[in-house]
Amino acid sequence: MKRIDAKQSVPYLILVLVILSVFGMMFLGDKKTNTLTYSELLNELSEGKVTEIVTSERKADGYYAISGKLEGYKKNETFRVQAPLSENVLDVLSSYQVTNEFKWKVEKNPENNSLLVVLINVVPLALIIGSGIFLFTKLSGSNKSSMDFGRSRAKLSEDGGKVRFKDVAGLEEEKEEVAELIDFLKNPKKFQKLGARIPKGVLLVGPPGTGKTLLAKAVAGEANVPFYYISGSDFVELFVGVGASRVRDMFKQAKHSAPCLIFIDEIDAVGRQRGTGLGGGHDEREQTLNQLLTEMDGFGANEGIIIIAATNRPDVLDPALLRPGRFDRQVTVSLPDQKERLAILNVHAKNKTFAPSVNLENLSRRTPGFSGADLENLLNESALLAVRKNKSAIGMAEIDEATDRVLMGPAKTSRKITDKEKRLVSIHEAGHAVVGLKLEDANDVHKITIIPRGMAGGYTMMLPKEEKMAVTTKNELLAQITGLLGGRVAEELYIGEITTGASDDFKKATKIARAMVTEYGMSDLGPVQLEERSEGVFLGRDYNKSKNFSDAVALEIDKEVRKIINECYKETTRILKENKKLVMSISDALIERETITKEEIEELVTTGHITEKDPEENLKKLKEKAKEIGIKGYTKMTKEELEDAIKNSTEK
Repeated sequence: MKRIDAKQSVPYLILVLVILSVFGMMFLGDKKTNTLTYSELLNELSEGKVTEIVTSERKADGYYAISGKLEGYKKNETFRVQAPLSENVLDVLSSYQVTNEFKWKVEKNPENNSLLVVLINVVPLALIIGSGIFLFTKLSGSNKSSMDFGRSRAKLSEDGGKVRFKDVAGLEEEKEEVAELIDFLKNPKKFQKLGARIPKGVLLVGPPGTGKTLLAKAVAGEANVPFYYISGSDFVELFVGVGASRVRDMFKQAKHSAPCLIFIDEIDAVGRQRGTGLGGGHDEREQTLNQLLTEMDGFGANEGIIIIAATNRPDVLDPALLRPGRFDRQVTVSLPDQKERLAILNVHAKNKTFAPSVNLENLSRRTPGFSGADLENLLNESALLAVRKNKSAIGMAEIDEATDRVLMGPAKTSRKITDKEKRLVSIHEAGHAVVGLKLEDANDVHKITIIPRGMAGGYTMMLPKEEKMAVTTKNELLAQITGLLGGRVAEELYIGEITTGASDDFKKATKIARAMVTEYGMSDLGPVQLEERSEGVFLGRDYNKSKNFSDAVALEIDKEVRKIINECYKETTRILKENKKLVMSISDALIERETITKEEIEELVTTGHITEKDPEENLKKLKEKAKEIGIKGYTKMTKEELEDAIKNSTEK
């Protein structure tokens, strides 16, 4: 429940009181006062109609002030009379009171009532004006953004935070690139002595989750200088000119703190190319960019201010932003290799408890393509799974399950799967696996499962035999296409019908084949790049491709793509026909176990069967699955009873 601050409620309480007082005055002021002459008052007294009288002598004004009530008056109705001082008013009233017995009150020192008049007439007005001023000041103070659009949104961290280079695992080359910035901030004379100019800006480029922001924080922490950090989206506002004003204010603040660092995260939000997109440019963002360009390298000098920016879309940035003098240096923060993944895993494993069987080095080899953020998420998911199972330590079973969850989504253990569907999926996955096992240039098969995850009924995990750079050979691409076609070919050969399960495989295979023809020059059309991916700055990723060919060449491209696919299809058919026994063995093992690992696959290839593990361990796994499904009395069942109960529960 949200806690209410007493200080925040004071203005509203005052406002309520003022409103109540005003309404009270309105209701109290709604009374009727009748003016009578002195002679009329005497007549009313003689007739005995007077019930109340209040008299006060006003010597300064030269009359008696008489007020009161008559018979038949309403609650808020009174009369008022001014009697001259020359009349013996008090004696006359005394004589009438003896016979009529009305209430009579004499006010002494009526001049003091002027204070009451002031309170009634002046104080409410002063309260209204004062509370209005107070409320305006309070509300404008609590919402300063409504009054200072042009102020910088950059936040200042004096010590750069607690992050240091030792907290950033991997990225050794990237650290060396930015280490010069730290040295310059600490000892600028060393660079000035040789006439060296330190880069004004460093652009960190790389896929999401690779540690760009963390590296910038580490630079600020190591340099121990004022560190301003802001997001690119914080500059752009609805009103044109506000972003430019914020840029000016940010650099003005930074000059007072120089030497200092400014970190702009997601700079592509404000640094996109000018004058592009449907309908022309964006005035507010372009003015903001122009001001940023001027401040970084314009007529003014910003000595001692170093800007670090991060983005995963360098292709959309304005060329003027990337030229020397602005962002002089680009540091590519790429996905980690196996050694760097191990270092990242060790960092994120510090506060976690692992079982003795867990080997982080093996895990680092099984996670190629994972970013630092992916690895952190992987260990966190495994910890959550261990807590869910009430375990005291994280085991390999939780890490394997977490890996599958990150890649494919949670397992659909409650989904009903028929025997026919299970056979179809097992044959399909066995086809992928056998092609991967028998092709020399294919990836290693690490795991096969027919447990549904996400949109897939099962999947085959294939990882590279060794990590390489971005270069891929033609044979490796053909092996990828051949492996993707293995599921459909296995369905045709050993089931006699085809399913929709291969649709995603065809999509990936066709994409690879077309890239081989149009981009990589790996076809009979020769070493010509016929298509080039062009990403619209505002239209999204891969919106269209620039085509530098005629319709006749387009037909040739289609023929070459089909030729590559057909040749790979024939090769896949040959491999699966020659290894029918292995396909059926893997399919049978999948139906029995649902998931088989690399070691079990290798044993199956070598011996034709999988050796039963420790019966106690198998019984323990069956009991864990029975508990997960919710089978009653599973603790007293035998292995065969558990298998039957699990099978029946799954079918239901």
